[in-house]
Amino acid sequence: MKVALIQQAKTADIAQNKQDLATSIREAARQGAELVVLQELHNSLYFCQVEDTNNFDLAEPIPGPSTEFFGTLASECKVVLVCSLFERRAPGLYHNTAVVFEKDGSIAGKYRKMHIPDDPAYYEKFYFTPGDLGFHPIQTSVGCLGVQVCWDQWYPEGARLMALQGAELLIYPTAIGWESSDTEEEKQRQLGAWQTVQRGHAVANGLPVIAVNRSGRETDPSGQTRGIEFWGHSFVAGPQGEFLAEAGTEPTLLLVDIDMKRCENVRRWWPFLRDRRIEEFHNLTKRFID
Repeated sequence: MKVALIQQAKTADIAQNKQDLATSIREAARQGAELVVLQELHNSLYFCQVEDTNNFDLAEPIPGPSTEFFGTLASECKVVLVCSLFERRAPGLYHNTAVVFEKDGSIAGKYRKMHIPDDPAYYEKFYFTPGDLGFHPIQTSVGCLGVQVCWDQWYPEGARLMALQGAELLIYPTAIGWESSDTEEEKQRQLGAWQTVQRGHAVANGLPVIAVNRSGRETDPSGQTRGIEFWGHSFVAGPQGEFLAEAGTEPTLLLVDIDMKRCENVRRWWPFLRDRRIEEFHNLTKRFID
């Protein structure tokens, strides 16, 4: 299956951001992509650098204007499309939500981000209620997709639960970068850790992993930090953790062929699911084991 990862830098012009995405989606389809994956919160700048109630105006219902826009594109291009939207569920109740569109433009399913960070320049707890849809893969015409969002990618439990329910791909729309005062050595450690943990999900579950990050530098509107330099490096790892493709730091349309049959062989060679001692895992539901 040919998969397209669209890594872009964003501006404050939401309409233009969406048109740029439409251009890239059409080009991906022209080059034969069947599955197209976008980065986290791709319609706008990453607004979570500050706590500002005016930013809630960026949210919209699902279904809503953006699902109509991207659903129409999915139908036009005959692709399965993974989007990432700021969902207005009700007054005062908002989620960071991935939406998967089928090739006919219908909504195949959605996933609400479960793990919500709260760090300098990543004040997501101010905006997003933790997801309540659980970790359930979404069935599509190109396969069963285990979609999560950004901070979820650091947690092996979500990847495992998706795999145990038949996910054939693990997908992570992402917005992550460096603070400009970090040393070059620290930047490389962070990037390496980000890739390593997701490649570990691929190995542990015998599944390909798709991670699509944003790129470009976005300033901090408050001026309290030097902003975020989103590091890009979107990538696809195979079921043994091997890199199948990796972008650099610049905006990129990355296309890669994934051999979906290979996972079956890898799981036969490395039968991790067979050998799990599930009767001994009950303590995993505890916050800490004293």
